[in-house]
Order: sequence, then C-alpha cells, then structure tokens
Amino acid sequence: MRLNPDPNQHLRNGSSYVRNYPDKNYNITKTTEFKSYKQRKSFATRRSEVASIRAKFPSKIPVIVERYQKETTLPLLDKTKFLVPQELSMSQFVQIIRNRMQLSSTQAFYLLVGNRSLAAMSKTMLEIYNELKDPDGFLYVSYASQEVFG
Repeated sequence: MRLNPDPNQHLRNGSSYVRNYPDKNYNITKTTEFKSYKQRKSFATRRSEVASIRAKFPSKIPVIVERYQKETTLPLLDKTKFLVPQELSMSQFVQIIRNRMQLSSTQAFYLLVGNRSLAAMSKTMLEIYNELKDPDGFLYVSYASQEVFG
C-alpha cells in the first residue's frame, strides 16, 4: 500500500524542493536559486512602496531582512519585510529576528546592514536608517552565522 499516491508531489523545504518517495529510502533534493528583494522588484516599485509605507506609518522604519547569500545553516524567515518603530534599538531588533527564526540562545548569528557592516547594538533603528538606508528608501539587513565570516 502506498502512502503517497503521487510520487511527483513536491514539498517546500527551506530553499530546496524535496521530492518524497514514501516507499523508498531516499530523497532527491533540487536546490533553487534565491532572488533577493532587489532582484525581484524594480527600483521604481520599491521606491513607491517606501513612499506609501512612510505616508501611512511615518513613525515606522521599512526594513528588508534576508538571509546572507552564502549562509547555509540559519533558516529562512517566513517574511522579509518588516515595519519597526524608530525608537527600537538594534539589540531589540536582533532579539525579534532571533525569535522569528526560533534560534536557541547559544546559536550565534549576526546582522549585516547594507550587506557590508555590523551595526552598533546601542543605536536606534532611526539612527541606523538615516546612516545606511538604500536609495530606494528601505533599510536592507542580512543575517548570517559566524561561519560566514571566517
């Protein structure tokens, strides 16, 4: 008796598609290429999104959080777009992201702002936004484990 009548059924698993064969002892994994938010949306679209967000929520910072492109150990977030209060500190934001990924307190990860620098944990999101926002108006943040750096 087969548990799965359709052997071609694809299940979403992180950034890979896994084809399950219940009557076999193997999985075939096909890695898909991940496109960043900037690659998925045009500059004009992103710029208009920020304008409408800032008009509706002037006290919020539009942030895009994505996994670092070479990262393999940390999970993908269920969403990439966040609206965060201006007065939120970077350390509080790190805790929010840690909770969304359901990481243990012993698992290390870092946030790179603008894909190039680690932000000071004591700064507010408004300070970081004013210093490092992208020309489209979003603040881009990547997360990675320590293995990525060395």
